[in-house]
Amino acid sequence: MRMPLLKRKPFPLAELPDDLDPNELVYQVRYTGEIFRDYDEYLNRINLYRQRIWMCKVSGKTNLTYEEALLSEEHATEKTHMFPKELMAPALQIIQYSMLPLKDLADMIAAKLNERLCVGAELYAKKDGGTYSCKISKVLEDGTGTIKYEVAWLDRNKEVTGTSIVNEEDLIQKKPQFSRNFVKLFIRESTYRNAPWVLHDKLAQSHGVSKSVPQNLKGKIFFKDGLLVCKKRKEMGEEAQDEPGNFKKKKSDGSEIDQPAEESIKYPIDDLLVQPHPDDPIFTDRPSPSRDFNVPMECVGDLLMVWDFVSSFGRLLHLWPFSLEDFEKAICHKMGNLTLLFETHAALLRVLINDNGEHVIAVQKRWPKITLVTWTDCLWNFLELVKIPELREHTATIKRGHYGLLDANAKLAIFRELINLALESNIIREKLDEIVEQRQALGASRREEALEEARKKREKKEQLKAELDVNRVVDLKSAGNASANGNRIKQNGDIVKKRNGEILSNREDHESDKSENKQLDTVSKQNGVGKAPINNGKDLSDKEAMKLPRDDGKEVRGKSSKERREYYEREMEKLFVRTDSLGKDRNHNRYWWFQRDGRVFVESSDSKQWGYYCSKEEINLLMGSLNCKGVRERELKQQLEKFHSRISVALEKRSRDLAQKIAMEDESVVRRSTRVRAPPSKNPANAFLEYVNKWKEE
Repeated sequence: MRMPLLKRKPFPLAELPDDLDPNELVYQVRYTGEIFRDYDEYLNRINLYRQRIWMCKVSGKTNLTYEEALLSEEHATEKTHMFPKELMAPALQIIQYSMLPLKDLADMIAAKLNERLCVGAELYAKKDGGTYSCKISKVLEDGTGTIKYEVAWLDRNKEVTGTSIVNEEDLIQKKPQFSRNFVKLFIRESTYRNAPWVLHDKLAQSHGVSKSVPQNLKGKIFFKDGLLVCKKRKEMGEEAQDEPGNFKKKKSDGSEIDQPAEESIKYPIDDLLVQPHPDDPIFTDRPSPSRDFNVPMECVGDLLMVWDFVSSFGRLLHLWPFSLEDFEKAICHKMGNLTLLFETHAALLRVLINDNGEHVIAVQKRWPKITLVTWTDCLWNFLELVKIPELREHTATIKRGHYGLLDANAKLAIFRELINLALESNIIREKLDEIVEQRQALGASRREEALEEARKKREKKEQLKAELDVNRVVDLKSAGNASANGNRIKQNGDIVKKRNGEILSNREDHESDKSENKQLDTVSKQNGVGKAPINNGKDLSDKEAMKLPRDDGKEVRGKSSKERREYYEREMEKLFVRTDSLGKDRNHNRYWWFQRDGRVFVESSDSKQWGYYCSKEEINLLMGSLNCKGVRERELKQQLEKFHSRISVALEKRSRDLAQKIAMEDESVVRRSTRVRAPPSKNPANAFLEYVNKWKEE
């Protein structure tokens, strides 16, 4: 049975549920056949199998998924079946109870097997003054010990063209018949343990290999439940009576207690494998994310995607940015001609029209200009042209002028299709190519600057070393006759040196070198030796800054290396192609942060549930609940720490704006006088109704 290894140990499969009804709906893992009633258990097991933590039992390959390890075992097993049957028994005799390491054992077996050719081996042989490809079909032995071979000659297509008998010296092997890796596969497949290597019972019995323990191993190993077990000994040579995995530890009064031996684990590991430990820090309780969305839960993902796209490409679309709350309220609003939705649809349709897409040519001919009056007509014509039944069923409602009556799912589905087509347009693709080129230029500038700094440091170090050598020569000359008998003399058993006319012990010499380096540093600065170009403590000259891209030279000129690195990071973040998630937690929940909104959104592993954190305190509690021993939570915490200051600023600004909106909404009483009536203030909750596109293309 194929069984990939986890941490070099077999991983037991889940048992079948009890009382399973044939008509019951269950979740089954395709490649293991495991059956689960609970979806969360099934999902956790699938996520574990998808991690690259598995090892192929036969080939020893690591960093595989469970399915990849199964395929690797299958391929390796197929290779081992190609082992010649007539050579299998001698090889198994060598393997049984061998104490050699795998590499040495494989080398020894391969060397012995390659001494003699076997039937089926492909090699070359001399014929008519040339060398031709052939395959051994029979081994011929006479009574005198002379061995000859009957070979079948092969053409380029490996087809047999004839047979003949050749001598052993006429055969040419360009590579060994049995390689080390091939023999390793055979050894792993044939045994169930190493040190000593022990064959499977059925395999040893079928080839007549003895199971008797050799004399040199008697008393060290024994059989238990049909499997070989090694005996452990104490430090004084007595046999240990404890169970494997336990050891004795003495108390203060001299008595012994049993204490289980803990296996050392190298972190980080897969989060689902992390177990609580007494030395762990105190983790905070993870806060529950807010879920008060106006749109249905299944629409939140599309809502964020559409808003992030139109916000990221607002300049290209000539669309003034709007907040996520306003967009969400507009999607849920039942009024048809909202300016915000009209401008967003019009911007996307204009991109498709300017790209001369096949879906909008007819729309362009009928309505050459999209206005607040005609945009719904353009939209239903567009939906009739696209061959998506789920969208075409909404054309009747839009044609009657009732776009606002569509549910949020339908509105976002239309937006999703428009964005998918816009991403295929030349206008968006050219913009993406431009962003990629700018990112590459920034990356090249950053790499060149790093190489330049490294070169300067290397040159400075070499110049200081040369200055140090010069000073040492001067010091040796000034030492006079004191150094005539050599630099080293014995004094009270210590090795001492002559330097600057003084005797220094070997213990003081290292400290003297340090102080000498500091003095040379001061001398070199005074003399100008090894001095790098410095401008008020900044190590990049204006001339070098001009070598950077045109937009970057002014920003980095005259700044320190740290400030320049921060500048490059900011510029790279501005030129993003898409919003990437911050990372995942233990249960594969994904975390997103959109700079224009400020909140940190949480997406469940199955993308069916969404939530968000909207305060700095919640973010701090979230960071305090992450266990860095797990791979996913460590990466997530690193990203949260990297952007913590910016997330905190965005959330504080959001909190202030929200408090201001609430205060304005509560202002219900307006001061009146007999002569002047004060106009009522605008309600910020209805800001989406008063949206104006300031970037509209005329």
